[in-house]
Formats: sequence, C-alpha cells, structure tokens
Amino acid sequence: MASPTTHRRSTRRRRTVLISAATVAAAGLGAGLLAMNASAAVDLSHQVLPAKDGWAADGSGTTGGSKADSAHVFTVSTRAALMKALGADTDSTPKIIQISGTIDANTNDAGKKVTCADYAAGTGYSLSAYLKAYDPATWGKKLPSGTQEQARDAAKAKQQKNIQFRVGSNTTIVGVPGSNAGIIGGNLLVQDVNNVIIRNLNLSATEDCFPQWDPTDGSTGNWNSAYDSVGLRGATHVWADHNTFSDAPAFDSGGKTYFGRPYQVHDGALDITKGSDLVTVERNLFSSHDKTMLIGASDTDTDSVGKLRVSIHHNVWKGITQRVPLARIGQVHIYNNYFDTTPLNGYAAKYTIDSRAKAQVVAEHNYWKLSSDRKVAQLLSGDGTGSVAGAGNVVNGTATDLVAAYNAANSKKMKTTVNWTPVNTAGLQTSAAKLPTELASSTGAGVLTASGTTAK
Repeated sequence: MASPTTHRRSTRRRRTVLISAATVAAAGLGAGLLAMNASAAVDLSHQVLPAKDGWAADGSGTTGGSKADSAHVFTVSTRAALMKALGADTDSTPKIIQISGTIDANTNDAGKKVTCADYAAGTGYSLSAYLKAYDPATWGKKLPSGTQEQARDAAKAKQQKNIQFRVGSNTTIVGVPGSNAGIIGGNLLVQDVNNVIIRNLNLSATEDCFPQWDPTDGSTGNWNSAYDSVGLRGATHVWADHNTFSDAPAFDSGGKTYFGRPYQVHDGALDITKGSDLVTVERNLFSSHDKTMLIGASDTDTDSVGKLRVSIHHNVWKGITQRVPLARIGQVHIYNNYFDTTPLNGYAAKYTIDSRAKAQVVAEHNYWKLSSDRKVAQLLSGDGTGSVAGAGNVVNGTATDLVAAYNAANSKKMKTTVNWTPVNTAGLQTSAAKLPTELASSTGAGVLTASGTTAK
C-alpha cells in the first residue's frame, strides 16, 4: 500500500492532469476534451502547462505542440530522426516529438559514432598547435586570432551542425515513459521562438570539443565552451518539466588543465538569456555541474529589461558548484526547491542563488542542506544591486534568514525588497520541512507515467 505521502503526491499529479486538460479546452482544442474525467486523462505528450503554474502560464499560457495533427506527431530514437522531426525552427506548425530511448548527438546520419577528431579532420585544427600558438607567455593577453583560431572555428562549426537541435515554436519534446529517454551530448536551442514544452528527458554530457581560450576573462584567463544542454535565447512561454541534467559520465574533476586553468568543456545546463521571458522550470533534477543556470547573459543587457520573468519551483539541485540560478535584471520566483550543497563527483558549492544587475528575486519556502564545510552566509551571492525577498526558507531543518546572514558577512549588501508580487504560484507549499523527502521521488526524468502522473 502506498504511504500517505506517496498517495498525496499521486493525487496532486492527477489533479495537475485535470487542470492541464481544462487549460487545453480553454485554448480551443476541441469540445471533446471538456468531457474529460479522472479515468480519461490527457496523455503525457499532449499535456499543457496548468493555469497559474509559474511565469510561463502568464498571458496565453504554454501549450507547446498540443494542437498537433496526427501528421505532426513523431516518435524518434536517433539523431537523424530527431533532426528531421524538428525541421526548420522557422516552421511554427504545432508538433509533438516523442523521444524513445537515448539519442547520442555525436553520431552521423547512419548512426555511427562521431568523435572530436572527426570534427577536427580537414580543418587544420589541433589542440597542441592551438596551445603553442596562444601560450600567454608568448601571445600575451589578447584574444586569439589567426590560423589556429580560424581552424578552431571551422571544427566548432562542424560539431555544432551535428549536435545542435533547433526547436521551433509550438513544439513539445517529451521522453517516452519507461524508455530511459534522453539526449547525450546534445544542445537543444530554443531561440527567438514561442510556446515550447520540454519534459521527461535525461540531458547529459553536453560537451564542446573545442573550447576557446580567452586570456581577458578574469585575472588569469579562462577556457570557455559553447553549448548548454538547453539554451533559451529570446524564447517566450517555455515549460521545462521533469528533466534530469548532468555532466555524467565525464565530470570536470577528470578534465585537463592548460595555461593554469581548467580546460572547461561544459557550459550551462539550462540557460535563459537574450531577452527570454515567461519561463517555468519545474520538478527537474540538476546534478554534477558547475555553471548551472544563467538568467540574463550580461549586466548591461538592455534588451532584457522588462523580460527574464522566470519561475523555478520543486527542483532538486545537488553536486552543483554555482548559478542556481545566477539572476540578472528580471523577476525571478524561486520556491519549494531543495538545494543539497554536499560535494558530489568533485563538484562543491561556491554559492547557490546569485542576484545581480538589479534582479528582483523572490525566494521562499526552499530547503538547503548545508554541508559541513559551508556557512549560511555563502549560500547567496550578489553585486550589491540585486534583491532577494521572501520568507519560510530552511537550512538543515531550521528556519533561516539567508539574506541577513549574507549581509552580515559582505560589504555589498543584498536588497530585501522587490518591485513585484508573484501571482502564478500553483503548487506553492508554505512549509519547506518535508521537501527533501517529497522531491526525492517526484523530480527528474523517469518518474512520469504515460498519463503524466507520478509513478508510485
């Protein structure tokens, strides 16, 4: 028999399905859906974001490809088939793409594995030649240019063409339950489009074969990579739900060091930039990653003013170094998340939430597990212009004012008031105490059934 907690979770998920169906009907998807009941729920691939479920529910809501006709419902299991199903990202025809099994983005159209050496072939690029050309001892502190940088660009373009999946408007991409669905080594790019749903996917090992050396990045320079597992750029109305993000199996701790800096092949897990807006990030598992979620690419991004409205709720973060999230400019609601700062797979937390560039963050009823080597004052970060409001946050089982702890230890004080009030707060729990237990079995890929309920 299911425990009372499991029963409540299952009931809550069934209720979510019915709300989703009501939203579908309200959007004009057919009178037949109005007759839905608990025994005839919408299948996972046709579900839409429930009403009031975060910023992505604002305005017209987020319905993804739920209006797709039968000719635009695809089930894919290879990179080539996924590319074909997506088509051109300028095509806004509603479509549902169901991923069955694990797709390796680093394969060719015949399904054969493609390596970094294959991408570099014929471009003239080699890492040894690149290191020799741009050694700071001889090259100095200027950006790379010339033959080897051009060769790196050419090799990068070959990899990007292979691993980047551009998503069009009115699209749902969903993992088939029970199939260990996901993409390894890929970059889902949601750029300048509207109304996208991404659910139930394992997204791992997104790696750049050809990081760029930037000697001007920081005091000692840095290696910068190019691909996020999911990148939102100028995207609106996006729902990312029940996905698992990870660097596995190649963690940063096993990477190389050149010019005294880590040779970083990983970028973000889920980045929301370039004026993206109305986004809900819900019930995902983020694990074993460094720079995890960037909201706003620049402190001076004027195109993002009035945008970057993002809700982040009921997610689990563990083995994360930083940016959970790093928020700039926008109005960001962070509620009912579980942050585990215990080191994992070589990733140790520097901070969790960073509010900067006048970001207006409301963080409430979240739970932090603080590892023995960390202090409460280190859980936040900022530049003195950002705000973090909200109450009900818990650290190691104790109600804690994170902003007060941060401000007591830092000269650049975090502001405690914001210029907005969250209204799209579906599912908000006013007690964080049980989140570690509740979220352990209800987040990430693989816990949803075909009807969208949480598996018992």
